[in-house]
Amino acid sequence: DPETAMYRELWEETGLQQQHVQVLGRTRYWLRYQLPERYIRKNSMPLCIGQKQIWYMLRLITQDSNVRFDHCAKPEFDSWRWVDYWEPLNDVVYFKRKVYQKAMSELGAILAIDSVPVNAAGYLAKENKNDKVKGSRSK
Repeated sequence: DPETAMYRELWEETGLQQQHVQVLGRTRYWLRYQLPERYIRKNSMPLCIGQKQIWYMLRLITQDSNVRFDHCAKPEFDSWRWVDYWEPLNDVVYFKRKVYQKAMSELGAILAIDSVPVNAAGYLAKENKNDKVKGSRSK
């Protein structure tokens, strides 16, 4: 169940529980990305070649101070901050940008957020030419 998984990840990564957030919506379909070959850890099991994700739009309905990263042995994050809606497109690693753009465009409609701003569009086209996604063809 994607919603159960979302709440588990929310707790592990931020220390927030179900009563701390309000679900405003989710992506209609699974969104997927593949890791470029050089990011695949071939000696770790299970082998991860990418992810499929359902994204959720959540409203924080508790104090910011309830966000904590000490709920698991190896925290994924060490800090957080509020940012403008489209800023993550500028910051995320290039091979995840299309997934971010799809999810944020779909979920932005919930908040009546306009489509991707012109200054973010260039980030969608950026990629490292040395990286190949397994199973993809170069043009």
